[in-house]
Amino acid sequence: MNTRFLMLLVVMALGLGGCATNSASQQVEAEANAGDPRDPLEPINRAVWDFNYDVLDAYILRPITVGYVTVMPEVARKGLLNAAQNLEEPVNFVNNLLQGKAAESFDSAFRFVINSTVGLAGTIDVAGAIGVERQEEDFDEVMGVWGIGNGPYLMIPAAGPNDVRGVTGEVVDNLYFPATYLNSNWTLLRWSVELLETRALFMEQEQQLEASADSYAFVKSAYFQNKAFQVNDGEVEEEQLDEDELEDFEAFEDMLDDIDY
Repeated sequence: MNTRFLMLLVVMALGLGGCATNSASQQVEAEANAGDPRDPLEPINRAVWDFNYDVLDAYILRPITVGYVTVMPEVARKGLLNAAQNLEEPVNFVNNLLQGKAAESFDSAFRFVINSTVGLAGTIDVAGAIGVERQEEDFDEVMGVWGIGNGPYLMIPAAGPNDVRGVTGEVVDNLYFPATYLNSNWTLLRWSVELLETRALFMEQEQQLEASADSYAFVKSAYFQNKAFQVNDGEVEEEQLDEDELEDFEAFEDMLDDIDY
């Protein structure tokens, strides 16, 4: 579902950062002076972030992504991504239903049936072509809608930004059909395709993260903003955010509209 890969929330940070570097920098400075109650394990989390970004991404993920984009034809990349996302439609079905979103739940079920059959095992997004779009939801969002808090922030080795609620949601999502029936090779393939495509989308925006005053705090801030964005389905109450933060969310929504995948 909403994949928790090494660079997933780096992606979110880059999307926000193009128009909101000053706001993020101010929040970074405030957190540095006062401490962040959401991040009680900050010293450990920072060490893991440095390893993820300066080692794993720099020497493994980015070079592999460059090679993947260079060698793999666009039509093959699109087909693989469609197939990987199609396997997540049953998760979308259940999680939409748990939030009382009957119409969105039906869309997810319809997409899985049509794309798995007419769409050749999901490689062709037939449902999308006829106007039935993905209704992506994970159990993390379900718990957020139910009023369960995020819990402590966690920077996980090789998996990136997360929190206690997010980890729990990921475990539950992997218990749904068909995830429980996929062998390790299929699971790894799906994970790899989505990771590479996520990383490839923002190859040209890396300088935004590099330009931030504190990359760790910048990503953390973007992570929690994105979590709130997802739980509220993109609806942000103005009284909860200042003008700069509202601009951040507007920029984030514009970024999502520009992404083809």
